[in-house]
Amino acid sequence: MRYGQPAVGAQLQGLLDAEVQRVLVLPLYPQYSAATTASLFDGVADWVRRSRRYPELRFVNDYHDHPDYIAALAGSVRAHWEGKGQRAQHLVMSFHGIPERNVRLGDPYADQCRNTARLLAQALQLQSEQHTVTFQSRFGPAQWLQPYTEPTLQALAKAGTRSVEVMCPGFVSDCLETLEEINMEVRHAFLQAGGQAFHYIPCLNDSPAWIAALGRIAEQHLAGWKTVPTRSI
Repeated sequence: MRYGQPAVGAQLQGLLDAEVQRVLVLPLYPQYSAATTASLFDGVADWVRRSRRYPELRFVNDYHDHPDYIAALAGSVRAHWEGKGQRAQHLVMSFHGIPERNVRLGDPYADQCRNTARLLAQALQLQSEQHTVTFQSRFGPAQWLQPYTEPTLQALAKAGTRSVEVMCPGFVSDCLETLEEINMEVRHAFLQAGGQAFHYIPCLNDSPAWIAALGRIAEQHLAGWKTVPTRSI
């Protein structure tokens, strides 16, 4: 965990103590941002600076457009449609926001979020008027990435959209920012604004398709490293 337990440094030290020689750092952030992915790399670097020795390290920057990640997302939406027996009028893909200043400084996060959404819409064969990309979790006085999620849902309801599906492709597991902010607060805002049906599509969590995708992403980045002990002759 970057800001919780078990902490990155402690886990790396445990691997080193167990004589692990090579470590692949695979963030659970599909889209790269200096505020998230790079912060994790900083945490690894802090541990390296305090260590007398350390294993070989590799880092995965992002997998926002990886075919298996996109396929897992698309599969979760299709499973939702099949479970409900119908589709809502509109699909909203809500990503965590960052300050616009970060993008002006060169952060690729916004472009990667929109690219994820574009590829997902293609996989689901959605037309442009059937889906929207938004950004959530804004705080402070600065301008953040827009459009903002809650006002967008309110505007959709006031414009006559009666049913929506909302998902958070940038989160690979559900948390307060999906279960409370989206599925409670944003749901309430949409219904209060005149919407009739709000459907939250859960994050990938521990779905088999996602775990398999994560494994394939790891395998690709582990290429060239022996991952199976060599049998002694």
